[in-house]
Amino acid sequence: MQVSPCRPYHSRTIGHTLVRMAKGRSLFKTYFVNIIGRPERTRYEWPEDKPFAPAVESRLADLSVEGVGFIIAFPHITKVFRFAPTMETVLHVQGFNTPDMSPLDLRRNDGFVEFACYAEAAIAADEYHMWARAETVEEYLETFSAFVDGPIVSHAKLAEFWG
Repeated sequence: MQVSPCRPYHSRTIGHTLVRMAKGRSLFKTYFVNIIGRPERTRYEWPEDKPFAPAVESRLADLSVEGVGFIIAFPHITKVFRFAPTMETVLHVQGFNTPDMSPLDLRRNDGFVEFACYAEAAIAADEYHMWARAETVEEYLETFSAFVDGPIVSHAKLAEFWG
């Protein structure tokens, strides 16, 4: 197995909202997340000096995605997670390039598919718990994940182990 170097990772949730899709009854809890401390700040951090959320929410609402679930939006990538309409105990994920919301292929090496970075996995775990405990969709939509800060202490342990 070939292990590539990984950049430092420290995620921070900076806001959330409920997005109603333009078509139909589809609703998605939406989280805005930064990856802080990387050199290309504009690629990984939402701007602090101007409101970005309304424009992003509008682009998200126009996606032709149906269902109920949650969205995690970074400045460079957005993932839509929905509870599968054919088996609602399964979570579907679809990726988009945030700037223009064009589809993003989540396939990776060796036949794998990218599921989530740390922030996405932590929020997904919370969302799954909320979904499992809720009696109705409305009850599920009332609560958001409490995940805020996610530093990864060592981003080179796999390379060290494998090397």
